[in-house]
Amino acid sequence: MKQLLDFLPLVIFFAVYKFFDIYIASGALIAATALQLIVTYLLYKKIEKMHLITFAMVSFFGTLTLVLHDDAFIKWKVTVVYALFATALAVSQYLNKPILKGMLGKELIVDDKIWSRVTWYWVTFFLACGLVNIYVAFNLSQETWVNFKVFGLTALTLINTVVTVVYLYKHMPEEHKKELK
Repeated sequence: MKQLLDFLPLVIFFAVYKFFDIYIASGALIAATALQLIVTYLLYKKIEKMHLITFAMVSFFGTLTLVLHDDAFIKWKVTVVYALFATALAVSQYLNKPILKGMLGKELIVDDKIWSRVTWYWVTFFLACGLVNIYVAFNLSQETWVNFKVFGLTALTLINTVVTVVYLYKHMPEEHKKELK
């Protein structure tokens, strides 16, 4: 259910874009992201920081898109969010409090050097996605960008998540692998 809620704003944005335009879709994205926060809180009695940051960025860039009637803002939102994620991961690594280890370290027990590699991998991934987003957003059609944002970036993130879990599992001590089975 939680994963469905994570994708809800993206699905609504895409559907509204296909039937209307980028501006109505941006407004729908703001509303859907707010709805996501409310439903998440009602179901789980907490809201993750990532969702709050995403909502703030969606609200800020979506509102600029609507008020100034300029789709460049909603396109930049993707890159800014990825840059924030990359920065948070990098800073957490420098402070020796890796976010990824904090999120997954109880289930996937590996050496700190492996967590470091995974963290820098995701920093690089987010930065690369942000740069590719800029290229697609400002050099290709709006429809191509929407499709890339919804399907391309989502698929890349899911693939990289699977690759990360496989990599972490590969580096787990055998006794911890048996506990997961």
